[in-house]
Amino acid sequence: MKLPVVSGKEVIKAFSKAGFGIVGRKGSHVRMRKISDGKAVILIIPDHRELAIGTLKDIIKQSGMTTERVLELLG
Repeated sequence: MKLPVVSGKEVIKAFSKAGFGIVGRKGSHVRMRKISDGKAVILIIPDHRELAIGTLKDIIKQSGMTTERVLELLG
């Protein structure tokens, strides 16, 4: 499945819809967290104008969500 080129802000907005909350920021990177099944899932999202496709794939993998679900949220 082909992933779109998106900004960090768009990805942060999408994961906020999925229940992730912003818990910190260091430079241009935003830390988001969600408690899922009693475990904390932490994502580090670069707040850049354009995210590399590989970076987006890694973020999706770490989130435990499907690519299809993330694309819906980005939609």
